[in-house]
Amino acid sequence: MKKAKLTFLWVESRIGGFMGGRITTIGFDADDTLWQNEHFFQNTQGHFTALLADYADPDHLAERLEAAERRNLGRYGFGIKGFVLSMIETAIEVTGERVPARVIREIVEAGQEMLAHPIHLIDGAAEAIEALAPDHTLVLVTKGDLIDQERKLAQSGLGEMFDAVEIVSDKTRATYSTAFARHGTGAQAALMVGNSLKSDVIPALEAGAWGVHVPHDLTWSFEHAEPPVAHPRFARIDGLGALPALVAQLG
Repeated sequence: MKKAKLTFLWVESRIGGFMGGRITTIGFDADDTLWQNEHFFQNTQGHFTALLADYADPDHLAERLEAAERRNLGRYGFGIKGFVLSMIETAIEVTGERVPARVIREIVEAGQEMLAHPIHLIDGAAEAIEALAPDHTLVLVTKGDLIDQERKLAQSGLGEMFDAVEIVSDKTRATYSTAFARHGTGAQAALMVGNSLKSDVIPALEAGAWGVHVPHDLTWSFEHAEPPVAHPRFARIDGLGALPALVAQLG
């Protein structure tokens, strides 16, 4: 397998000045970092758009659905079930409460299919975890529905490689401070890797950890943020295949 290109986004001299000792704990995001996820949402949204084609144009429907998802995060959290409920709510709204029962049924069935989809690991995920596990405490830190995330981890074949799993309602500075203190030697000696700048990188940096961004070609708009390129503990790699080399470089 072709090795991913390693991209450093900090001044080279900062590596030599790394404070706090070696990295002892590495946190991993799950969805769209270790395995594919967002394309299932986009495929289902495409089906949803087709179902409501007689009631709303695609752009307007997409705007209404995103508004519903954002509005409902505090009620349902992140994950497929909240997405399905937001689709149903949007369907009711754009049809003036005249949505056909068959449309509701198809939305529910689409959600059930998402909850049963097979796991497709992202290139380099298994190899990176296998390389890092012997010398580091590995922690999975993921948002979403508890049952669905447990299912995906079990089917991924990676579960036994992690020392701990944290399935949380949201990812904040406190989330990482607590997780890295509970499962390691604190955030200063930890590194968090993920595809979301907003959830995986920025709050980890705020907690004092390293934040490593691994971009994914499909990322939900809610997770977009400006890269903190000036932060001395921020880095970006093009794929997980480059992570072991980055960790070795940091010490």
